[in-house]
Amino acid sequence: MTTLKKLLRGFGLFLLLAVFLAAWIVLPWQALVGIAVLFALWMAFTRSGRQAASVTRVGVGTLRQRLGASSVVVIGIAGVVGVLVALLAMAEGYRHTVSSSGSDDTAIVLRGGSSAELMSVVSREAITAIERAPEVARDAEGRPLASAELVVSANVVRRDGEDGSVTLRGVGDMAWAVRPDLELVEGRRFETGRRELVVGKGAQRQFVGLDPGKEIRLGSQVWTVVGVFESGDAMESEMWADAEVVASTFNRGSSRASVFARLTDPKAFNAFKATLAADPRLQVEADTTADYFASQSEALTRVLRVIGIVVGSIMAIGAVFGALNTMFATVASRAREIATLRAIGFRGMPVVVAVMLETMLLALLGGLLGGLLAWLVFNGYTASTLAGGVASLSFEFRVSPELLWQGLKWALAIGFVGGLFPALRAATLPVTDALRAM
Repeated sequence: MTTLKKLLRGFGLFLLLAVFLAAWIVLPWQALVGIAVLFALWMAFTRSGRQAASVTRVGVGTLRQRLGASSVVVIGIAGVVGVLVALLAMAEGYRHTVSSSGSDDTAIVLRGGSSAELMSVVSREAITAIERAPEVARDAEGRPLASAELVVSANVVRRDGEDGSVTLRGVGDMAWAVRPDLELVEGRRFETGRRELVVGKGAQRQFVGLDPGKEIRLGSQVWTVVGVFESGDAMESEMWADAEVVASTFNRGSSRASVFARLTDPKAFNAFKATLAADPRLQVEADTTADYFASQSEALTRVLRVIGIVVGSIMAIGAVFGALNTMFATVASRAREIATLRAIGFRGMPVVVAVMLETMLLALLGGLLGGLLAWLVFNGYTASTLAGGVASLSFEFRVSPELLWQGLKWALAIGFVGGLFPALRAATLPVTDALRAM
């Protein structure tokens, strides 16, 4: 019978942990505030709550005497939160950089079946037909706001001395009109028919020799950098040049990789797509640039998030064991005190709550410390990775409030798991044995 009770108790604890962690994952901050308010009311207006508050004050008051052991919990959880938030900030920064490159009122047209620009080829005849679509906006002179563009990969030396790959985009005058948010911050635009480059700030930070006035070799030709642009998205990792010159240098003929078209209205996209589908000359697929770039970032963002969660989980296991050891030692050192409280009428529940609150307080401090360190060190940190498996993309880590909230939730979850078993040990500690040892 005793064995059965132990099994049922163990199953109940496991079920409690599973329910808590499952609910904690999806818990919004508003729910946490509500729980905290209800808990404060319980501690203020019930006998068990007031007892728990009294025991908690005693335990927190002795933290200075256990500073070394308490620091193990705080530092361990801070490390988990810091690493987790940093890895998730990398994923968030990459996703934000790529997905912010698009909008709902701009469409991208690729060859049918192509998943990326580097795999697409659009003929000159198809480009002309796309530009004539009635859903494409016109400028003041009646010209279609459509930019046929060529994308190739070029080798450039990185600032660390290694060879890297950068996207070279061949464009015409309409590329600037299609992207009105793009701003030239240094130098000037390239001139038509000349081997001149305008580079993004991200590419300039990452590669050598991309300052205005410098010359670099792309392919078999020498090009001159004449300007630097800023766009706040994935385009900043590219170099732009005249499309005809790029095509002749890299033997791409008159075809292009894609067509970017600004629409008359965001709601006109479906009609634009239907217009292209109804033209038998065209074997193309259209998408809004917002959806296209979001899909481009989805796979790598998912991988980075999985890596962050896996690494964080492994470190969290270590932090849980650290918290368990510390709190079990704390309960053992306070055995006489806890036994005395129970002997004079304190129930088991206030003791459990007091030990849990002490552990959660240490976890909260660790979570805040880890989040602060991640924000100070990594927020705005510039990194680069491969985009589309070919060219480098420069992006900044983004430590957002949502990520800090996730890190804090992980910290409190570690504190809950690490404090539960020592708390139950304190509540079930044999009173007579503890008092006899006094």
